[in-house]
Amino acid sequence: MRAIIEVMKKSLLVGAVVMASFVQAGEVNLYAAASLTDALTELAKRYQQLHPDTHIKTSFAGSSTLAKQIENGAPAELFISADDEWMDYLQTRNLLDAASRVKLLTNELVLIAPVNHTPAITLDKNTNLASRFTGKLCTGEPAHVPVGKYAKQALQYFGWWDSIRPRLVGTEDVRTALAFVERGECSLGIVYKTDAQLSKKITRVASFPPESHLPIVYPGGLTKNAAPDAQEFWKFLQSKPALDVFARYGFGVIH
Repeated sequence: MRAIIEVMKKSLLVGAVVMASFVQAGEVNLYAAASLTDALTELAKRYQQLHPDTHIKTSFAGSSTLAKQIENGAPAELFISADDEWMDYLQTRNLLDAASRVKLLTNELVLIAPVNHTPAITLDKNTNLASRFTGKLCTGEPAHVPVGKYAKQALQYFGWWDSIRPRLVGTEDVRTALAFVERGECSLGIVYKTDAQLSKKITRVASFPPESHLPIVYPGGLTKNAAPDAQEFWKFLQSKPALDVFARYGFGVIH
């Protein structure tokens, strides 16, 4: 009797493992920068229409937040960052498949304001930005959020960092900064062009010149535990039809 019970236990265990594998089969865990939310949501739906047996599970947030989650064991299979630093962070910890890493997209940095309260500002080193508006300026947290790091570089380039820093609100990702400006909680914001063009509640005041900050590049790559379904989805995101969708949302394409 004891032998029969042990055999039954083993059979149940094997069955549970098989069932767990079956439930997870065809699911791709995509972690991507918040600024990619709209484009990747559309592309995930399009891919699932072409591959009904595959479900794309998306997680969007600041690149730094996602990288830390992956480091702590989050089940990401594909990570697309808004800068190289957080890809490097995971790669140096041996969490990425380095051979799969590709620089996929580019973006631009813009200065925005609420649609009905748009100050006249010229991006010039002779301009005193701090005197041209009241209230706060929102962008990503400069210490670790990519858009905030690019914003700091641009403000330093024009000599505005020291005067703006006390009035700066650093957010967890670019979409939060955009929302603060939309609601008028910040008088100005520095976000990506792609985020600005999605909103009817803000006005684009000016575009920062490329030389004012490091190139805004979106690298992507598979994690070490990526399954074949994730590999196929990553190939799809690098295909011309997918890149055309990214371009429609305002991204520059590299690959």
